[in-house]
Amino acid sequence: MSNSETPNPDSASRPVPRAVLRVVAAIAGIGLAAWLSTCLVFVDETEVVLIERLGTVVAVLDHADDRGLNVKLPWPIGMARRFDRRTHLFDPLGREAFTRDRKNVTVDAYVCWKIADPQANTGLLDRPAVRFFRSLGTTETAQARLETRVRSALATRIAMVELGELLSVSDPESQPVESTEMSMDSISRQLLDDVRRRPDEESSVLDRLGVDIVDVRIKRINFPRGNQQAVFERMKSERQKIAGRYRSAGLAQNAVIRSQADRQYSEIISRAEAEAERIRGTAEAEALAVLNEAHARDPEFYRTLRTLDSYKTIINEKTTLVLSASSSLLKLLVEGVPDAATVQTPGSINSGEDPDRAAETAKADTGPGNASGETSPGSDTPASDDPPADQPSTPEAIE
Repeated sequence: MSNSETPNPDSASRPVPRAVLRVVAAIAGIGLAAWLSTCLVFVDETEVVLIERLGTVVAVLDHADDRGLNVKLPWPIGMARRFDRRTHLFDPLGREAFTRDRKNVTVDAYVCWKIADPQANTGLLDRPAVRFFRSLGTTETAQARLETRVRSALATRIAMVELGELLSVSDPESQPVESTEMSMDSISRQLLDDVRRRPDEESSVLDRLGVDIVDVRIKRINFPRGNQQAVFERMKSERQKIAGRYRSAGLAQNAVIRSQADRQYSEIISRAEAEAERIRGTAEAEALAVLNEAHARDPEFYRTLRTLDSYKTIINEKTTLVLSASSSLLKLLVEGVPDAATVQTPGSINSGEDPDRAAETAKADTGPGNASGETSPGSDTPASDDPPADQPSTPEAIE
């Protein structure tokens, strides 16, 4: 035996360092504390906790008094399983279904569910949380089971109603009607009853699975993507027909309003023209009466004034008149105003003027150059009074 293989008596009897002992003790203490901490269970108000002992449920912490800190046996003898007791909103994908008139539609529905609340004087194994744990185990499994039930109930109810009844509305701006037996709300209530308990089942979902179905609602009804374009085109054509009817009715109403307005316009214009003619006739009658009254006072003076007015009408700078010797127009130009002793005008009588002087003044105004019967100014037609019967009264105008 060599010297290298000979044990050293000093190394065998050497003690373990205290630092190592302290580390081992600390690790052991931490492990013991962690193991003992599994005896404590804190229950939140949003949770339901099941206490198991060697795989057997021995306690359910689901009451209000169980909130807070609780004690159980340490792991692995005692175990705590936690479940969310709040209401879950499950929104599965839409599924196609056929209506009673064989129309293919896609229906989206959602489900509100939760673990049922415990009832008073209920045994441990009959608690809803225990039934949920034994039949379903997890939330994902529960939602898968609910999706199957909702899909089956939805297909059954949609097959019992026609699409027109399902989507019937009172007007385009309102939601689907709610008072009919086949309305959306009515079908949703029937779906809720079917999901909770089908007619062929002996017990409800609450009794078998411990799940409380709070609500089931139809969220959306749509056409499959393959049929949407055709349906939209048909809806567009129907809306265009309705718009055409509205336009036709509007044009008809427009024509009626325009005809009424034109008729009223014609009536108003006719009444106005009749009133204008009446007023014009009254005014002309009054003017004629005044004229006749003035003519009756002094006919010769009136005749002279009319002759002078005729000069203004028929004479201009480029007119040449050819008058007969017996024409009253030429007579007035040649002889002048009649003698005041023969014709007494109201103005001369009132003013006291000498008649001979007025006649001489009128002759001087006329001038001797007019005796030949030709004048340079003139107009188209002369206005003369009563000429002799054997002489023409209308002169010829030569431009």
